[in-house]
Amino acid sequence: MRTLVEFARRPRIPGRRPTRIGLVPALTVAIVLAVAVAGLAGWGDHRAAQRDAAVRQALATAPAAAKAIFSYDYRTFDHSIANGRTFATGAFEKEYAHTTAALRQTATKQQAVVAAEVSSTGVVSATTERVELLVYLNQYRRNVNTAGEKVDQNRVVLTLVPVDGQWRVAEATAI
Repeated sequence: MRTLVEFARRPRIPGRRPTRIGLVPALTVAIVLAVAVAGLAGWGDHRAAQRDAAVRQALATAPAAAKAIFSYDYRTFDHSIANGRTFATGAFEKEYAHTTAALRQTATKQQAVVAAEVSSTGVVSATTERVELLVYLNQYRRNVNTAGEKVDQNRVVLTLVPVDGQWRVAEATAI
């Protein structure tokens, strides 16, 4: 068995240099890799902060939007619907206008008043450009056909998107 000293004294092959990685290139590679990993982590944190800001803004908008979209009063129907439309965008805005136009005659005939209140919200999914929220919504309704006030408990997924710096409802799906 050879000792460490004997191993260190082994003869060199003439014309051949010992192979070893230079310290400077190895450190350079390590530093470049560390900077790249730190940069990626920083970018990930930045995107997460942007997503969190989008969620906060959408959550702040959702109660007022849901209340406006899902409430109406036959006495001020046009005003109620105009208020709801301020929170809608895109295809949903057109769908909302169509649905409420069909509802107008029935609401007036039945003297319907529907007041929506959000009891809770939760995030379904979120990016910086689209936030889906689960909204627990109570609709308090009364009309000439009902005695007193009735409460409908609903769950709705609202999809909000930023439009000109404001979050608007791009889709509403009852579940």
